[in-house]
Amino acid sequence: MLAALSHRSINLSMTDAALPSSIDELQALLARQLYVADRGLATSIYLALRLHRPLLLEGEAGVGKTEVAKVLATGVGTELIRLQCYEGLDVTHAVYEWNYARQLLEIRLREAGGPVDRAAVAADLFGPDFLIKRPLLRALEAPGDRPPVLLIDELDRADEEFEGYLLELLSDYQVTIPELGTIRAATPPIVIITSNRTRELHDALKRRCLYWWIDYPDFEKEYRIITDKVPEAPVRLAEQVTRFVQELRTAELYKVSGISETLDWIAALVALDRQELDRETIDETLGLVLKTREDLEAIRGELAQALFERSLAPPASS
Repeated sequence: MLAALSHRSINLSMTDAALPSSIDELQALLARQLYVADRGLATSIYLALRLHRPLLLEGEAGVGKTEVAKVLATGVGTELIRLQCYEGLDVTHAVYEWNYARQLLEIRLREAGGPVDRAAVAADLFGPDFLIKRPLLRALEAPGDRPPVLLIDELDRADEEFEGYLLELLSDYQVTIPELGTIRAATPPIVIITSNRTRELHDALKRRCLYWWIDYPDFEKEYRIITDKVPEAPVRLAEQVTRFVQELRTAELYKVSGISETLDWIAALVALDRQELDRETIDETLGLVLKTREDLEAIRGELAQALFERSLAPPASS
């Protein structure tokens, strides 16, 4: 049924019971999915769950913003519904669209059967049977006691007009379809919004969300992420890669590498059966970490050697 109760009037106890009951429990849930979350991030996620508020995560590309939604959905055992934003994204791709081909076929079938009541046909054609549900509408109408995780990914890539359209959904967990009216979620979805901050999002949207900035990880956190995600990596190699990447981020780069590039690099080095870094290996595989020609040309050679020397440190103590 399309019409539903307002999220403010429903009993949320069943939903809340399925969610982590403390920040520590949430951190443990994320850790079981091999996601290393510091206390601040875990607190923001926990409050978003308890207060039923959208969570806006900003940070550079590759620092783990999208992964939050993925591991959270897996951890609480619910569906992940993802809306990937891009320039030109509109309501027909994000919320709903009418199945025009099916509507046309229905009209022809009815006309072939004889005289038709045009008003009745029009009412039927713009009903639920002819509605194509896109991610936002699917999230609002998701069945069951456990709401889905709605990931609105890289919102900064979308146009400002679409950002404005989201205000109704983020405020009241509802959307308005002219032919059907207002559709409200019986159970609010868990909304995670990410932005790489290629442009500033409007204050009106930020006011409707909780907020957290995810920065590049420090050495300890990145080393733990590597050893959790790629446990087969030799200890020496894992520490050298972590230290090298940490030093690399201090260089003047066009595009600073994130944790996703670090994981790609360490996985590649394991596949190459490397036990530790050396200058030749760095030069041959640096394209896994740096993704622009300018950065590769600037780092290869003497600067890469200098960064490599800094990575030569004793293995991390257990």
